[in-house]
Amino acid sequence: MPEPAFVRRVEAVSVADRVTSEIRRAILAGRLRPGQEFSLRQIAGQLGVSFIPVREALRSLEAEGLLITRRGRSATVAPLDPEELHSICELRRRIEPELAARACVLTTTADLDALDAQIVDQPDPHSHPDERYDAHRNLLRDLLRPAATSWDLRMLQMLWRATERYLRVGFDLLDRTASDADRFDSAQRDLLAGYRAQDPEQARSAMLRHVDWNERIADRGLAAAS
Repeated sequence: MPEPAFVRRVEAVSVADRVTSEIRRAILAGRLRPGQEFSLRQIAGQLGVSFIPVREALRSLEAEGLLITRRGRSATVAPLDPEELHSICELRRRIEPELAARACVLTTTADLDALDAQIVDQPDPHSHPDERYDAHRNLLRDLLRPAATSWDLRMLQMLWRATERYLRVGFDLLDRTASDADRFDSAQRDLLAGYRAQDPEQARSAMLRHVDWNERIADRGLAAAS
């Protein structure tokens, strides 16, 4: 008789998935700059992998709107475009507030307390920015998950990452009277407050304010960079 399993089986992450994640992070963090061109050979060499997973990664990132590929041999990081930012945020306004309105009545006080603790436990202001943005996306996902389908979450992850490119530029160019962590903390607590009353209209309004806040910061960054 086989011994009982103590842990569940996990899925192995493919090399292509890891390559996709690493290139995506480089783009979001600005290490690969808007308009910068690079070759498949160059990236494969830096990552220490073959051309095949890099080619797969570039196709995936082009589908996310982060890259423009050139006949499979090179790619250019997609430029930052104010019209694109507004289109991304408009899509988010059509999806997230409605999901928040439905999710708030399915979220318990204990759930919100756990999310509140999640904010407290987020990476400190001196941690790598990637960790803070990951934590922020995870909080949004957890708030919307009770009413979201897997397709909703898949599309939202793409929209959140697309917003993040612009948001990072905005934060980099904002005045430093408050840290990025403080700004995120305040914005996240406003979202939780919108859920506390389990009132769909309050939750909808809180999520709408959050998307508008993202857009304002990103807009300021683009204006200052131009």
